[in-house]
Amino acid sequence: MKNKVLIIIAAAIFIIGIAGCVFVLNAPEKDAVVIKRDDKILYTIDLKTTEDKIFGIEYKGSKNTVEIKDGRIRVKDADCPDKVCVKTGWLSSSAVPIVCLPNHLVIEFENKSEIIDAVAG
Repeated sequence: MKNKVLIIIAAAIFIIGIAGCVFVLNAPEKDAVVIKRDDKILYTIDLKTTEDKIFGIEYKGSKNTVEIKDGRIRVKDADCPDKVCVKTGWLSSSAVPIVCLPNHLVIEFENKSEIIDAVAG
């Protein structure tokens, strides 16, 4: 009997943990996006008010083509060899930014919170 209770409690904790992860990763996102290179903000874009457009960001002869469409943003094309930034697709979660390491480019939702958590210090 005691084992059954422990198994039920463990299963409930596991299910709650999975649901929490799904909620955090699929939470409604912010509308402001920042495009940074080497921790320097190049652009701050409000996806709600910005019209659909495609523009390029160059770095030492390489280029990332960024697309904003229907209130979303992605790297449409890149001159980097692995194209991880292109394969990432549309920015959908603040937990997973779009990153192009060869071109030192990061696209992520703007974090307006100035609070630093205990882990980061």
